[in-house]
Amino acid sequence: MPNWNDVLQEINSTKNTDTVSGLDTVRRKYLARLAAHTGRTTIAYYSGFLTKPTEASVFITDDDINSLMLCVHQVSKTNGLDLLLHTPGGEISATESFIHYLKTIFGNDIRAIVPQIAMSGGAIAACSCKTIIMGKHSNIGPCDPQVSGFPALAVKEQFKDMYNEIMAQSAAADVFGPMLRQLGPSFLKECDQAIDWADDFLRQSLEGNMFAGDPDAVAKSRAATDDLTSKNTRGHSKHFYIEDCRRMKLKVEALESDPVLQDLVLTVHHCYMHTLANTAAAKAVENHKGQGQFRNITSGFAMPLLNFGGPAPGSGKARNR
Repeated sequence: MPNWNDVLQEINSTKNTDTVSGLDTVRRKYLARLAAHTGRTTIAYYSGFLTKPTEASVFITDDDINSLMLCVHQVSKTNGLDLLLHTPGGEISATESFIHYLKTIFGNDIRAIVPQIAMSGGAIAACSCKTIIMGKHSNIGPCDPQVSGFPALAVKEQFKDMYNEIMAQSAAADVFGPMLRQLGPSFLKECDQAIDWADDFLRQSLEGNMFAGDPDAVAKSRAATDDLTSKNTRGHSKHFYIEDCRRMKLKVEALESDPVLQDLVLTVHHCYMHTLANTAAAKAVENHKGQGQFRNITSGFAMPLLNFGGPAPGSGKARNR
């Protein structure tokens, strides 16, 4: 199995051209080999959040639909989809749109492959699939919604604690007053709505695919949703590993059970991590035919989309679209 350094050495030894870099050539080669091994359409959705944590475009947004539309163009729609997910999550509305679109194309025959991390909205996307393939090192994260950058569940719990303390001792109002004045007139209601939205979407997604046909689908979906959205997760960055997912009764497969699949998935993962670390790319969405889009970092508000079929990322020659 090629490790991180082996992949980097192969990339460095692959000749660049005016339009394609060694990064592109090696990455596309292994992504195509992965699809050939599984016999399924394959799309990699990779965020650069680990190397570019302050970049806004690393999150799931509505712009991703444009990339997905390009990826599903002229690929088989009947042999199922393998979706490689590496993302910190993002907007709940965009995540819902992301999953809805893919299901209109591929139905329920979608497998999520988590080579390393799928947090928040990424975890919801993974749970919307019929099964999740995870390695020993892989993890998904809590699906508790964030409102204006604040965890909605924690805000509600904090408000409840402050209310109880003020009711028990009126002097506590002097302590908590400054915090309470920062809450807008609708902020708590927005938190309630976000919590209900994430809860309903995750539960319905589990019922509609992963647990579809199971006589205990409703109970299993409710229990898994409670585990993934509960305040007891101890924070939005909590990691759930394969054994945790199995405890939640999620349908997960061990990546290590197929050594060839493991080799290919991890090699593809290394290729994307090298691409995201060594170019201006903040996000990559690409299919096994090499079709897709990069979203580059930007110092402004507008982010040009760069077609993968053109010059190499970071070369300065790509076409803005």
